[in-house]
Amino acid sequence: MALASRLRSTIPVLSKFLRNESSCTPVLLSRTYAATSGKHEQKVKFTMDLSVPAETRVKAINEISAEAKFSDVVKNFLVVLAENGRLRYIDSIAKRFLELTMAHKGEVKAVVTTVIPIPPQEENELKETLQDIIGQGKKVKLEQKIDPSILGGLIVEFSEKVFDVSIKTRARQMERFLRQPVTLDGL
Repeated sequence: MALASRLRSTIPVLSKFLRNESSCTPVLLSRTYAATSGKHEQKVKFTMDLSVPAETRVKAINEISAEAKFSDVVKNFLVVLAENGRLRYIDSIAKRFLELTMAHKGEVKAVVTTVIPIPPQEENELKETLQDIIGQGKKVKLEQKIDPSILGGLIVEFSEKVFDVSIKTRARQMERFLRQPVTLDGL
């Protein structure tokens, strides 16, 4: 009971993310847990802790769901995860759900890592190029990541493929080539 009451204080944060019940997906639930655990780490961790009895976890989830006015589908989803000790996997569940949803819609997520943001014109060109590679019938969703450690160039990841034309990788390749022993057999 005490654990459930401690979790009630996270309801405003949960409600903030889950106001629209019709759009409540595992992705939103995962983001909610992530946001909540950042501010109330100890309070949320117990629902994921297997040392806490399943009945206590379920009771807490039911109380939170009732107070936050979650839909029955969302509440039942969280209860099943709590009963089976799977709340700690909500991020993985959300990620996989998003992948399946995108596949169903015919979308392919491409992550582009650069040192500086890509200008809109170059972003459109990159999208068109990726669209040609992926083929017709699929739509490219481009996500940009900024990583100064790659030193320049870019890294494109999509459909379990990686095109790495970063300066960091090229420098590593050159270093590996220069460290190889030279054979003079051909002279």
